[in-house]
Amino acid sequence: MEFVKRQATGKGPEDWFTGDVWFDVLHAGTEPSRLRANMVRFSPGARTAWHRHAVGQTLHVVAGTALIGTRDGTVFEARPGETVTCPPGEDHWHGAVADRFMEHLALWEAPAPGDDRPETTWLEKVTDEQYRAARTRDH
Repeated sequence: MEFVKRQATGKGPEDWFTGDVWFDVLHAGTEPSRLRANMVRFSPGARTAWHRHAVGQTLHVVAGTALIGTRDGTVFEARPGETVTCPPGEDHWHGAVADRFMEHLALWEAPAPGDDRPETTWLEKVTDEQYRAARTRDH
């Protein structure tokens, strides 16, 4: 057994986020583990840019209301205790509603050895129009 040395909280890079986002790396596995886990905190209205993960991503909402958008224009709302999975290669974004902080646990895996795909491919920023699209709780 080993206790993981805590890293300093990091600020999300401007190229990847709109608004203020902070994250704590909880786990960055080394072979044979490929697990990645971050606790991510979004200020009101903050969100990621469009992105995709080679092996998919799981988001577990801890506090606030999360928004998760897909390329077809759907924006889902997820609340504390809810878990959302984004399949491998699916373009998506996630963030906080405009008037509340949001915190989620982000889990993903690095590709297997020999798989040259990047863990995460960052794309263009989410527009205000995409962010403000009608939201659904249907899931």
